[in-house]
Amino acid sequence: MLGLIETSNLTRKFGDVTAVEDLTLHVGEGEVFGFLGPNGAGKTTTIRMLACLISKTSGEARIGEYEVGNDADVQKIRKIIGLMPDNVGLYEDLSTYRNLDFYGRLYECTEAQRTERIEHFLRMLGLWDVRDRAVRTFSKGMKQKLAIVRALIHEPRVLFLDEPTANLDPEFQKTVRDFILELKHEKRTIFLNTHNLDEAQRICDRIGILNTRLVAVGDPEQLTESLEGRKTVVQLAQVNSAITAAVERRGLRYVVSSGNKLVIDVSDPEKENPGIMEAIVAAGGHIQFITEKHATLEEVYLKLVRDEQ
Repeated sequence: MLGLIETSNLTRKFGDVTAVEDLTLHVGEGEVFGFLGPNGAGKTTTIRMLACLISKTSGEARIGEYEVGNDADVQKIRKIIGLMPDNVGLYEDLSTYRNLDFYGRLYECTEAQRTERIEHFLRMLGLWDVRDRAVRTFSKGMKQKLAIVRALIHEPRVLFLDEPTANLDPEFQKTVRDFILELKHEKRTIFLNTHNLDEAQRICDRIGILNTRLVAVGDPEQLTESLEGRKTVVQLAQVNSAITAAVERRGLRYVVSSGNKLVIDVSDPEKENPGIMEAIVAAGGHIQFITEKHATLEEVYLKLVRDEQ
């Protein structure tokens, strides 16, 4: 996959405090990449460096063909990225439409481009009917949605979203999440900072867990399997020693838990499960159902973050 965001040992210090340390990362074009981490982990600092809002202390970073930290490339980077910061910073006394038109002019969008894009994105987010209302009359959720549209007005190659659903009620969270999924279908490259593990699992192609240093990176399935591997759960009418011995003879580990379940470590359940089922039935077991068990993303996140503390 073509790398649109590349960092190598990217570091930022504030005096004696290291906010981001030796971050080496690759985000492919058209990928939705999620950044998870506790407060103070360096997520917002990372976005601010990549958006050329603050300087890096050391290391390297590139957005497309442009180098972060190269004065000649700063404006070029800002033209190809969109940013929704944690503080939306809209002009409260201007209307929805005038806010977006103002930013479209700053990005040198033509009048036709501004007209088309403003209507397109406002309709997608259900804000078209309030396009003439002053932003100061909006709820926080409406402002969050408007800030995302502002970040998209110039059709950027990369979209940075810093906690886009923070402090929103479930309905607004779903609206914003669905909008991000629409952008994903358009093959946009999205870099998403979030505390919402469910949101990250639903939206992101890959997830990085940051705690000043990059602790882990992978797709959601890889991360959940990394904690305890793959497990087959067999619910039986009754578990007895003959059944567990039959499983044991196949060289597999098992755990007997409450409810007459066998939890069996497997490396390739598609190949191993049929043999396991045959062994259990041959030993007189009555199988009620079989499922696969994964660690949750929350369990992986908490373990990795605690291990780094």
